[in-house]
Amino acid sequence: MNIAYFLTLKKDTAFLYDDYTLRQALEKMRAHGYTRIPVISRDGRYIGVVAEGDFLWYMLDHGGVSMHEAEELRLREILKRERPRPFKSAGITATREELIKLAMDQNFVPVTDDDGGYIGIVTRRNIIKYFVGEQSLKL
Repeated sequence: MNIAYFLTLKKDTAFLYDDYTLRQALEKMRAHGYTRIPVISRDGRYIGVVAEGDFLWYMLDHGGVSMHEAEELRLREILKRERPRPFKSAGITATREELIKLAMDQNFVPVTDDDGGYIGIVTRRNIIKYFVGEQSLKL
C-alpha cells in the first residue's frame, strides 16, 4: 500500500509559516480549532509542528508575552525551544509499517517529499478507516 493512499494534500490542510507572528499563529490555530499544526517555510519546506503547549512553555520561560511582543515574535523563535519528544514526519516513500508506528504516538503524521518539502498529512483517523474497511471486506 502506497502512503499516498492515506494522504491529505497540503492544499486541504491547515499549516503555519515559520515567519508568522505568535499572534497570527494563535489566531489561525483558534480559527481552525486545532491544538497542533504543521509549520513550513515560505519555500514550502517542512519545519516542524507547533502545539498550544509550545506557546505556553515559551511564555512561562520568558516571563509572559505582551500583546505588542506577540505581534513581533516570530514562530521560528518559539520552535527553537527543545522538546522532550519531537513530532516526527514521514517521507512519501515511507512504508505502511513506518507510518503506523508514527501514528501510534501522534494524531497526524506530516509527510514530506524527497527534498523535505511539505506535501500533506496522514491522520490517524484515515489509517483506522482504512483498516476498518479492510476488516469489513473479510467478514
